[in-house]
Amino acid sequence: MKWDQISGAKVIVEAGFKDMEVDPSQGSHFFHNITSFRISYFTVNSMTRDGFIDWEWLRSNPVVEEKQFVRHIRLSNPIVSKVDGHRNRGIILKPE
Repeated sequence: MKWDQISGAKVIVEAGFKDMEVDPSQGSHFFHNITSFRISYFTVNSMTRDGFIDWEWLRSNPVVEEKQFVRHIRLSNPIVSKVDGHRNRGIILKPE
């Protein structure tokens, strides 16, 4: 992941798949950037059932651009994210 790819993000979610496990991003520069720009960061691990993603809902949204490992969708209404950094918990709510 490069900074110019995420510089406008408000929330980043990294998730693995059954056939491809993704290691969470690491590095002091990465975490300094996301914390200083107040970007919420979630890791979803399907193997340990730590969090979940509604993939069907994501697939049902219009695709702006699709590449081998990335699908860029556009929503008509914004999502809402709520994060409690002290308790290490958060939620992302679908638009109404």
